[in-house]
Amino acid sequence: MNQLLQKYPQEIQTILAKYPADRKRSAVMPLLHLAQQEPGYITKQALQEIGEILEMPITDIDSIVGFYTLYHEQPGGRYHVQVCTDLPCALRGADEFLKQLCENIGIKVGETTPDGMVTIEEVKCLAGCHHAPMFQVQGDGDISYHEDQTVESAVELIAKLRDRKEAA
Repeated sequence: MNQLLQKYPQEIQTILAKYPADRKRSAVMPLLHLAQQEPGYITKQALQEIGEILEMPITDIDSIVGFYTLYHEQPGGRYHVQVCTDLPCALRGADEFLKQLCENIGIKVGETTPDGMVTIEEVKCLAGCHHAPMFQVQGDGDISYHEDQTVESAVELIAKLRDRKEAA
């Protein structure tokens, strides 16, 4: 039985109602977002269930997950700090920024802090090249962009995110 359909029947119907029946594949991104809500990442089972709902090959769905920075294939921290290191950002110091940021918080790119709060990720193109170094933070259902960053300002922001653990 499809667990997504069991867990979110109304939400799925609302999403599907936005698209013509012969174009229901267009609902793939909202369904991925829905499937990612609770576990914080897209499970293999969710890929299969979305494929069933949309009558769409799992490989097509998985390619969308792999392309967009909004979807996560692995468990991670409550907050995903995604630093852009595309060529224009690299020319403005993004690579060194990422290296120093990781050193300052004590993890490597792709790792999560021991408290489970923050995962640092390297991504390509957040569309803010002229304001690099920059990153986006995903967490608690929100996305925020932070441009013209220094390592110090980023470490300060991450400290504030980690402090939210007590507030949760």
